[in-house]
Formats: sequence, structure tokens, C-alpha cells
Amino acid sequence: ALLLVIATVFGSNHIAARVAFEHGTNVTTAVTVRSFGTALFVLFLLLVNRIPLGMPNATRGRALVIGALLTVQSYCLYSAVARIPVALALLAFNTHPLALSVLSWASGGERPAPRVLVAMPVALAGLALALDVWGRTGDLAGRWSEIGAGVLWATGASLSFASAMLLTTRWMGAMDGRLRSFLTMSVVAVVTFAGGAAAGDFALPGDRTGWIALALLTVFYGTAITSLFVV
Repeated sequence: ALLLVIATVFGSNHIAARVAFEHGTNVTTAVTVRSFGTALFVLFLLLVNRIPLGMPNATRGRALVIGALLTVQSYCLYSAVARIPVALALLAFNTHPLALSVLSWASGGERPAPRVLVAMPVALAGLALALDVWGRTGDLAGRWSEIGAGVLWATGASLSFASAMLLTTRWMGAMDGRLRSFLTMSVVAVVTFAGGAAAGDFALPGDRTGWIALALLTVFYGTAITSLFVV
């Protein structure tokens, strides 16, 4: 039940992001604001619960790697949401559990159960139907020109998120989920802000609706990602 709630909140974040994009916000701004907001919220939780912030240097280095992967994931997924309908972007992105199973197996982890190996091609076939990859006229090339860029962005988000989850489990599984979330979100916020500042790539909302959407995507994302890491 908790995972279903987290999934719903994650989905709400992406809908809010699409609204924000339609009202003047760009991807860099959305990722930066929501990451800083999440990091500050989780830091508040850590301070209130008096959780020590100290950690070995090796742990900080690992958090940097995971944070970098989540930066890629965040930028890719919001780029997909900005280009194609939210539902299609999330369908492509949500292949990350399959990617995680394959990556874990390829890196010496447990072999996926037979039911997983059966489910993978079925899920991918369902994804192809949902994305309507052939279009109404059977013109694959024409349909791909419409959704291809968004699907590729979402696929990149899937692979980077699966990699981040794999490394989180192996490197930082014993760490308090809130501290883990604070570290990784801080990295995402700093990297995205630095990149956006260097490129001059920030765009604030142009009206009240855009500001509300930007605030909501920050609240929804912060709640969902923190809950996911704690779980």
C-alpha cells in the first residue's frame, strides 16, 4: 500500500512538472528547485531527529556517484515529460525495474526468477502497444518522429535510475534513508545549479499557475523520493 502511495505521488510530481513547463519553467529550473527543496526538507528532518551527519570520506564519494546518476535521471525524465505526454514518458521510464534486474544479474547479483524473465518481454510488448509505436497508419518512421526523442530521454532516465538504485543498495544500504536522500539530493541540486548557471539556462514561471505547479512538483517529488529511500 505504501509503494502505491509513493507511485501516485511520483506521478503527481510529473503532472505538475508538465504544467510548470507549459507556463514558462524549463527543465533545469525545475530540477534545481525541487532538488534544493527536497534537500532542505530532509536536512530539517535530520536535525529534528538529531541524526548525526558525519560519515567516512568513502561514503561521501559514493554519494557523489549516485547523486550524479540521479542528476542524469532527473534531467532526462523531465526532458521526456516536456516533449511527450506524461503518461507515455512514465511508461517508458518505468522499465527501470526490468533494467535493475538485468544490471544486478550482469554485475554478479542473483539471477532473475523465471517469472521475471517471462514478464520482461510481455511488459515491453505492452509498452510498445501503449506507446502506439506504429501509429494509426502503421507508419513507424512517422510515429517515431513524434515521440522518439521523448522515449529516448525516458529510456535514459530508466537506465540511470536503475543504476542509482543498484549502487544505493550495494553501497549505502545500511545508511539511514533520510541521510542518504539528503546526500544524493544535495548533489543533484548543486550539479544542476552549477550547470544551469554556467549555461545561463534558467527560466522562471511566467504566471501564478506556473509558480503553483513548480511548488507542487517540489513537494510531491520531495515526499516521494524521501519515502522511497527510507523504504
